[in-house]
Parts: sequence; structure tokens; C-alpha cells
Amino acid sequence: MLHVWMGAFRSQFTAPSWQHMLVLILGCILAPGKRTVTACLRMTGRTSDPGFARYHHILNRARWSPRALARILLTLIVAHLVPEGPIVIGLDDTIERRWGPKIAARGIYRDPVRSSHGHFVKASGLRWLSFMVLAPVPWAGVVKALPVLTLLAPSERANTKQGRRHKPLTDWARQGIMQLCRWLPERHLIFVGDSSFGTHDLVQSVTQRATLISRLRLDANLFEKPPERSGLS
Repeated sequence: MLHVWMGAFRSQFTAPSWQHMLVLILGCILAPGKRTVTACLRMTGRTSDPGFARYHHILNRARWSPRALARILLTLIVAHLVPEGPIVIGLDDTIERRWGPKIAARGIYRDPVRSSHGHFVKASGLRWLSFMVLAPVPWAGVVKALPVLTLLAPSERANTKQGRRHKPLTDWARQGIMQLCRWLPERHLIFVGDSSFGTHDLVQSVTQRATLISRLRLDANLFEKPPERSGLS
């Protein structure tokens, strides 16, 4: 049944890669804790498989497009869970704690969970920006944040070392927002983020295509009072 459920993604893989991908997906469903390739192989009874390296190659060598898969996933989620009305998409960045000389894009960032106003905690790792459809799940009775697109935002040090122009997080957010708008040109998209995305440049660049809701920065200047709320108790 798994190959039937995942059939929408079949066209993006070659036949050998598709069979290996199904094994990894099944392992991800069954594996407790961290869902590494090794854990997935262990849960599917392939611990002693002499060709285990082929499963690692799916992630670092096989030629498939994450962007194409993201578009298919977005289409499926919208069609089944948000078939009409505006689509609310949350955006937030997270730090994946990784170390090692081969993790080229890592940087040192503020840990938002362990830090406070008077205590600054650093975290070393990769910074990811995730876009999540906030969709009501009928059988669960709650609204779930379903990731549909995740972008790696390399640190300034990593970009400088590789001779690339550094892009701040808001630039990655703008590109992600415009990409999702191009994929859903006939739907009204509402993006919701924290104060990191409450910048004039970002708001002005997407205002013609979508709605962006963000918390005000602590140093924001308010020149006019907000309009009176009407029709609400």
C-alpha cells in the first residue's frame, strides 16, 4: 500500500531510487527517536544489507529535485485539507545542531529556547527556514503545522568562505514566499511569522502577492493609531 499512497511522487525518481526511497519512508514511520538512515534500515530488517550505502546515496548523490517534491506535497495538502478559502502558512527558522569539518554551512546563532532577555545562549549548527501550512485536520480536531518547503540559510562565515554573497534570513523568506505564490497563483496566501520577519523591505516586496502578518519589532515607530475594530465583540 505504501507505493500507492506515495504514488504522486513516483515521477520524480528513477526505478532503483524509488525502491530505496520507499524503504526509507517505511523506516521513518516505524523508527522511534532520531530518524537516521541507519535507524530506518534497522527498523526494516536491513541492518546487514551489503548494499546499505545505496540508501545513503539517495540523500547525497541521487538526482532528484526537492523543490519538485515540495510542490507536489503542497498541492496534495491544499487539495485535501484547504480546498477553498485563504491558505495560512507559518514561517519560522530553526537551528539543527550539527558539528564537524564537513558541515560547511553551519554557523553560531542565538538559541531562542534557552536564551532570555538577560541570558544569551549560543548554538552551533545549520539554520533552516521552514514554511508550514496551518491546516485543520478533521479527524484530529486541531490545526496542524504541516511543513511543505524548507530552505537552508547558510551563515555569513560559510558564504564568505565559499565566495558567495550572503543573504539574510528575510531574503530567504521573500524567495520562499514568492515561490509558494507562484505555485498557488489563484489562492490567497496569508503568511504568519515572528518579529524576525517584521521588516519594511520584506513586507513591501510581497504585499502585491500575499498578506504577511508579523509581530512588531520593539523599536518600531507607529505614526498613526490602528483603525477601530468593527463587528467584533
